[in-house]
Amino acid sequence: MNYDSIRPTSAKGTVRTLSQQEELPLLRDHLLRLDRTSRHDRFHGFIDDSFIRRYAERCANDGTVIIAYFEDGVVRGAAELHPPEQSPDAQPEIAFSVERSVRRKGVGSTLFRKLIAEAHAKGYSSLRITTGAQNDAMRALATKFGAQLTFRHGESTGSIDLTEQNQPAPAAAPVTPVEAARVIVDMNRAYWRMVMQMSGWGRAA
Repeated sequence: MNYDSIRPTSAKGTVRTLSQQEELPLLRDHLLRLDRTSRHDRFHGFIDDSFIRRYAERCANDGTVIIAYFEDGVVRGAAELHPPEQSPDAQPEIAFSVERSVRRKGVGSTLFRKLIAEAHAKGYSSLRITTGAQNDAMRALATKFGAQLTFRHGESTGSIDLTEQNQPAPAAAPVTPVEAARVIVDMNRAYWRMVMQMSGWGRAA
């Protein structure tokens, strides 16, 4: 799914989906720019450059959807939607990374919303998210979007039930002709009462 350019809250960039092959270097370079702590949180301890290059290349070939936040033509944030066939339990998995220079500007929330919209479009009923136990910002963001997280083996893992999100509001009960007529009569009665009061009619002598 392609998205129109969207301006996240207090940020000056745009968001769109990357093409898997042609734009591989954009994701790779973004991940390589992450600082040491961010790399550790994003990849659960794996911070070697060669690992990140292999990871980005795999994303370009396995059907992963990458929704990226751009500033001046450079990817500064990315949301990843990994296909269910890549998971041992056939559940699509999501991941996020935002460079330190654009944090606290609503970038993560914007990416999260667009990724969930993409998951809905693909017909997914749930998503899994895994993040480092010390990644408080990511855990807070995931919880904001309905993730139920549990701590295990040094990381937080949880799922988001998409069937509980964006549920349509119940339709209003239809108005019968009798009810509609009663409303009209009541409105007319109130209107003429107001006119008579303004004209001085009906007041006690």
